[in-house]
Amino acid sequence: MYAVKLLIYGNVQGVGYRRWFEKEALQLELKGYVKNLVSGEVEAVVVGDEQAILRLIRHCYVGPLRAEVTSIEQYKINHDLDFTDFEMIR
Repeated sequence: MYAVKLLIYGNVQGVGYRRWFEKEALQLELKGYVKNLVSGEVEAVVVGDEQAILRLIRHCYVGPLRAEVTSIEQYKINHDLDFTDFEMIR
């Protein structure tokens, strides 16, 4: 298992980014969460197969139609997190 925390910058709020991210993560059988931050970024914690996570990160730069990702910070984190699914936090 592999785990990362992502901070996604750009035009990523109010454009369906979290819903898009959740759908992508579920299709890749990943676990964790995605949420908006009050500072304007999107934060995600993703746990699962390393190759699937790297694929998701590559897709994050595209995102949904109206999104415009300018950068992504990626941090490897402790992999013993106990998520049972992937969820979008409102």
